[in-house]
Amino acid sequence: MLSAESLAKIDRELAKYPADQARSAVMGALRIALTERREQGATPEERCLNSEVIEFVANYIGIAPVAAYEVATFYNMYDMKPVGKYKITVCTNLPCALRGGVNAAQYIGQKLGIHLGETTADGKFTLLEGECMGACGDAPVLLVNNHSMCSFMTPEAIDKKLAELE
Repeated sequence: MLSAESLAKIDRELAKYPADQARSAVMGALRIALTERREQGATPEERCLNSEVIEFVANYIGIAPVAAYEVATFYNMYDMKPVGKYKITVCTNLPCALRGGVNAAQYIGQKLGIHLGETTADGKFTLLEGECMGACGDAPVLLVNNHSMCSFMTPEAIDKKLAELE
């Protein structure tokens, strides 16, 4: 279900913890599984975690599937439903909102022809609202695919980022 490369990465996560604390590796293991699915998934449905993947990860690290499912459904970094190839999460928490976060989200939505919570018709972009990303001084900020933080996102910077992702 996961590549040998991803399993080796999960093994490295497991090695960070005592054998009786393997459950501590679940967040990293789920992140690795999701990253592989995002990079290799041809359709939005293949670019998210589903119950089979979560169960596989749980069994691989030796925990109950429900424990892995609890983690995957609690944190918003784990995509449990289809998202675009590029998931753009814009911080609209108060500090970012005061420095243009809401305007940045609206601008991106206008450029892509979608609203917050929607995916473009071609399945390329999903636009989401996010909570604090810990970069208030860099506001407005956005996160691409949970990994790439983008700071000071003026309309010009947004245009540049969207062009890079095209």
